[in-house]
Amino acid sequence: MRTLYVVTHPEATHHVDRVVGGWHDSLLTPAGTRAAAAIAASLRARIPEGTDVEVFSSDLQRASQTAATVGELFGVTPILDERLREKSYGEAGGRPQEWLDQRFVPPPSAGDRMHHDEGVPGAETKAAFARRVYAAMDAILERPREHQVIATHGGTLTFIIASWIRMPLDAAGYVNFRAASGSITVLREDAFFHNREVLIGEVP
Repeated sequence: MRTLYVVTHPEATHHVDRVVGGWHDSLLTPAGTRAAAAIAASLRARIPEGTDVEVFSSDLQRASQTAATVGELFGVTPILDERLREKSYGEAGGRPQEWLDQRFVPPPSAGDRMHHDEGVPGAETKAAFARRVYAAMDAILERPREHQVIATHGGTLTFIIASWIRMPLDAAGYVNFRAASGSITVLREDAFFHNREVLIGEVP
């Protein structure tokens, strides 16, 4: 059996400041720091002592702070990977949410949603976002471990799950898997059928 625990970072300063996250490098709030400790304790209770655990993380501070708290409890140093970042919102990153809302062009209901231009200079398309997350997941899954932890972002979670269930990249334009900030999504592959299970978003 193989199990991945995907942690969406808890409360960060961009949440309380009502600014766009994306690649804006916000920090955990005091509440977020406490939640990260609860996440680490929950993972420690789930994973047997003596197990070889790897921890991966987005390199943005709100995720890497979360990963560092988890890693400390397991005695490992997180592996930072910028491909696990949240979607880039280009010029909107760090600006008030209202600034983005006024400029955002929603994707069409049909057609090429993956390469849709959202109207914000520098923003990633879904195609670019998904491609890098799929590549990060490929690299993680190439490493033979029974237990792995990934600290990342709410938006990134969608494409982590899509990659896990082997959804073709071209089909990912409509998918959206949501989980609360500070939650743990469990991805499990059984050792007999090699089916892949998804348990979304439990908050410790």
